[in-house]
Amino acid sequence: MQSVIDISIQNIKKAFEEGNDILDGLTFDINQGERVGLLGKNGAGKTTLLRLITGELSPDEGDVVIPGQKKLGLISQIPIYPSGYTAEDVMRTAFDGLKAIRGEMEAVERLMSEAASDEVLKKYDSLSFDFERLGGYSMEYELNTVANGLRIPEAQRGQPFDTLSGGEKTRINLARLILENTDILLLDEPTNHLDMRATMWLEEFLQKFKGTALIISHDRYFLDKTINRAIEIKEGKAEFYSGNYSYYVQEKQRRYEEQLEKYEREQAESKRLHDAADRLKQWGTGNKALMKKSFAMRTRAERVIKTDRPGKDKSVRAKFGEREFRGDEVLIFRGLEKSFNGRELFSIGEMEVRGGERIALIGDNGSGKTTLVNMIMGEIKPDSGFVRKGPSVKPAYLPQIVKFEHPRRTLLDTLIYEQNVSPQAGRNRLGGFMFSGEDVFKLVGDLSGGEKSRLRLCMLMDGEINLLILDEPTNHLDLPSREWIEAAVDEYGETLLFISHDRYFINRFATRIWEIEDGVLTDFLGTYPEYLASKESVAPKQKASAKKEPAAHPKAKKKPADAQKELRRVEREIEKLEYELAEIGGNKEAFSSDYEKLMELDEREGKVKGALNALMEQWEELA
Repeated sequence: MQSVIDISIQNIKKAFEEGNDILDGLTFDINQGERVGLLGKNGAGKTTLLRLITGELSPDEGDVVIPGQKKLGLISQIPIYPSGYTAEDVMRTAFDGLKAIRGEMEAVERLMSEAASDEVLKKYDSLSFDFERLGGYSMEYELNTVANGLRIPEAQRGQPFDTLSGGEKTRINLARLILENTDILLLDEPTNHLDMRATMWLEEFLQKFKGTALIISHDRYFLDKTINRAIEIKEGKAEFYSGNYSYYVQEKQRRYEEQLEKYEREQAESKRLHDAADRLKQWGTGNKALMKKSFAMRTRAERVIKTDRPGKDKSVRAKFGEREFRGDEVLIFRGLEKSFNGRELFSIGEMEVRGGERIALIGDNGSGKTTLVNMIMGEIKPDSGFVRKGPSVKPAYLPQIVKFEHPRRTLLDTLIYEQNVSPQAGRNRLGGFMFSGEDVFKLVGDLSGGEKSRLRLCMLMDGEINLLILDEPTNHLDLPSREWIEAAVDEYGETLLFISHDRYFINRFATRIWEIEDGVLTDFLGTYPEYLASKESVAPKQKASAKKEPAAHPKAKKKPADAQKELRRVEREIEKLEYELAEIGGNKEAFSSDYEKLMELDEREGKVKGALNALMEQWEELA
């Protein structure tokens, strides 16, 4: 059966500055029903492409072809609605077509009461069939389902649309698009203004969605759950990957290694031929036959090189300075309570944090996560009780919104004055965080949110710390930047506490979960997947509240500091290998009909299991 093409991009070129094509001959097709992730660096042209598809922009060359009968919706575009429209009114515009059919049905009903001819009855049957087929009898149910799924509260539904924040408008607009039964969804960072539950609901919706979706997102967990194909825009052209985000990462690395190996083989062969040609030239002075052979061999050496050296994105070699923790407790909580505007944010009876733990603090927006972190840092006082840091604890804090005391200073001056470094040392450190050349003379106040976070991280990593606190560390970062901060966190061996909605980040690092919900902090000792499984099975949860004392935190036997650090390193390596085994299992299912690929996966699985067994033995000795 031939696939139906929903989006056809043919040799698109687009430049905003003369001679600088952001899209340079971009060509690809998206078939009906595909869910495609559009990947690429910030500035690669992803959002530009969406605007070309909707017709908001016109290409300099090439064509965008969408079947005429297809209904297209772009989440980043928020239409202007009449003054006085509430959020509910906006969502109900999705039913305008059904309302029109209902109006025609009512008009035909009036005719039927006067003279019920066969033609009138036939017309009514046709309208009634269309009304039912398009969901006319389930409008209210669908509206409430979508609004509840996207966590749009009843009170907000009655608010005037033009008084809502940008994030709230985006959420309402997304609900409208879903209710419209749009054939092609274009989603530009759809999870930016959604909490974790709403994001999970959207994932489930997209997994069942019968239409076509083209998605731009920095949420890798979301991409893993929703897309079945990836297109990366690189240097204005498209590269294709037939899988989700995890497949894209693995396949991109495999292609890089394959191209590098081919390049090195060609370079080695070219050098061998050049050396042989040089020897023939030396031996053949005055010998035309040898000189001719030398020339031919040199020509062959040039022709051997067919592969360019593969480029790799510049990465940041970032590493936090560590200060060895000495003591029993990093944080101690006793009877901690905090309320705001008469609403209890949380109440924590007794709780302790020990060295080396990696804690994810999760919960809905407004639940009190940042407030709790500010109390730990001593910036906000509790209503009662206390939280105390251990005597040898040295914390570092990266807030969600980064501010600098002197916004009119340059990046270089900021490091020179606040970190007491020489100009050359400042340049070197900034270069390690992708601030190079003239970038170091930018004013701090002119930086984007992601750049400010990157600069603050550059400054944090200079100090020796043993309690690292991060508030939404990946929020303003593109995918490459998320990967380098993860590399830095991965190497950091001391205590970590982080607030995040990024489930990929949580999944990778958390060994303990704190969730604030309805004024209660749930304390779960385990990974994020284990926590989700415990919630689904309605297992008893450990509540850290004043009303119900939590189970005592198991005390680890004291070990030498070096052994503790090595134990944590081994545990992280075990987690990585277990995650890799799970990925291999998923890939074996995906490639069940590909004998060669299965052989390759079996071989890799054997190696990983061998490494895992060795690490488990090492862990037993250390533990």
